[in-house]
Parts: sequence; structure tokens; C-alpha cells
Amino acid sequence: MRIFGAVMLAVALAFVASPTAQASEAPAFTLRDTTGADIRLDAYRGKVVIVQFWATWCGPCKSEMPHLQKIYTDLAPKGVMLLSISSDDARSAVKVKPYVTGQGYTFPVLLDKDSSVTKLYNPQVTLPYLVVIDQNGQIAKIHTGYNPGDELHLRAEVEALLAAAPAATVPAPTVPTTAAPK
Repeated sequence: MRIFGAVMLAVALAFVASPTAQASEAPAFTLRDTTGADIRLDAYRGKVVIVQFWATWCGPCKSEMPHLQKIYTDLAPKGVMLLSISSDDARSAVKVKPYVTGQGYTFPVLLDKDSSVTKLYNPQVTLPYLVVIDQNGQIAKIHTGYNPGDELHLRAEVEALLAAAPAATVPAPTVPTTAAPK
């Protein structure tokens, strides 16, 4: 009976740890950023996209953000985009831009004042909440909460997605053939 239980536990853990266990199409959205520009998720198809949900009143969110900035700075040239979505409501949304500017964050920060996009991805509105979307628009990983060191796992996951992306196919050069003399 112990062996059966151990096997069932191993199978369950393998399913939970499997990237395909979470794979589903990332819901499309368009939100305004802190500059007033409309940002569409589908504009980043072909890149690994980290979507971070946070709020100015969320301490763990604020602890996570410098680490996300480092990942963004290091990996954006390799095909990574970070979209940081503030779940601050209309009253506290005025604090978002000054906070982001004051911290020197360079990734796009989007405003979800009515939490419609937040609820689409994260119905319980747990913060912080991260969704990693692969180059094909599929949800590859979901992270709830933040503990120091989580950024190391996130970076490894993102780098694995970058490495797994199919290389651009270059057609093989055509070599003229000549018939052998008869």
C-alpha cells in the first residue's frame, strides 16, 4: 500500500510540475500605461512575456519589483517583455506613476483601475501574482506571492523558455547538381 501511495504521489507531482499542466492560451487584453498609451498583450507574441500583478499598498509586490527590473534589464535584449499591471483602484492609481518613476523602473506599467484584467488572470486577486507566457501566447507558469529567492526560479524558467524556442529556420543553400558523364 505504501508503494502505491508513493507512486500516486509521484504521478501527481509530475503532473503539477509539468509546464503543460498549466498551458492554456493567455487571455488577450489592452490596458493604458502610465504615459496614456494603449498596450496590447498580443503585440508581444513571439517574446516571453512576464505579466506581474501588483499594487502600491502591497509590501511583497514592492519587494519583488527590483528583482523583476533586473530580469527585464538582462533579458529584454534576448526576447523578454515585462508588463507590470497595477491593481490599484481609481483612488490610489494616482500613486502608481510617481512610485514607478521614483524607483527608476523602466518596464511598462499598466493601469487596471477596475481590476478587470487582474480578475481575468487571477480571480482571487492575490498579490503579487506573476504569469509567464511563452512565445506562442500560452501560459507556461504561474507564481502566487513572493519570497526572497523566487526571482531565481523565475529567471531560470524564463531562460528555459528562451532556450526552448525554435531557432529561426534558414533554408539550406541549394547546390547545383551536375549530371555525371555517361
